[in-house]
Amino acid sequence: MRIAIAEDAALFREGLALVLEKFGHTVSVQVDTATALLAAVRDRDDIDLVLTDVRMPPHEGNDGLLAAIQIRSTHPTLPIVIMSQYVADAYAVQWLHASNDTAQAAGLGYLLKERVGDVTAFLRSIDVVAAGGIVMDPDVVRRLVQRAPVSEIEQLSPRERETLGLMARGMSNVEIAEDMSLTVAGVTKHVGRIFMKLGLEPETGNRRVRAVLTYLAEGAERNA
Repeated sequence: MRIAIAEDAALFREGLALVLEKFGHTVSVQVDTATALLAAVRDRDDIDLVLTDVRMPPHEGNDGLLAAIQIRSTHPTLPIVIMSQYVADAYAVQWLHASNDTAQAAGLGYLLKERVGDVTAFLRSIDVVAAGGIVMDPDVVRRLVQRAPVSEIEQLSPRERETLGLMARGMSNVEIAEDMSLTVAGVTKHVGRIFMKLGLEPETGNRRVRAVLTYLAEGAERNA
């Protein structure tokens, strides 16, 4: 996989590149400003996934997040993972809403930088996002849904809501089955009922992504 990294901390950026390349990926772009990231995505067509920090130059604010949102609007099929030093609810909410408004939802992620230390989990997260899935840092998920979500999500049973929460962490049905001590068939039934209750028909594009976005976005609305 060809990856673009946008990170202004040189040591972290180089370390990230070393890890990715050690495990078979190609880091085709390394930049230290949001402006340079936008230019790279605009001028190249060989990027399979973007990894970007939230806070970056030129303004030292949420420039990386804003760049990711802009890229999502112009390149909706490009998977993007946002990395953050801290759990920042407002940034996570912005990212979720921007992605939920995109008709062709590509994979997306929001991870804390400390998760990179768990190399196996980090690489798996990258693969999930590249394949069109969603990976949200567990701490971010807990913060966004610490109160009961509203509207459509209220239709879900506690077990279905638990299933959807694990889906939001990027778990497959097999992994969810192990975590919940269920059979894979049991998880599949839960997932099917989630889709039905959320009005996600079979012809709906990427129902798993849409379900997770609905779950997280509604929890974020309640916590805003």
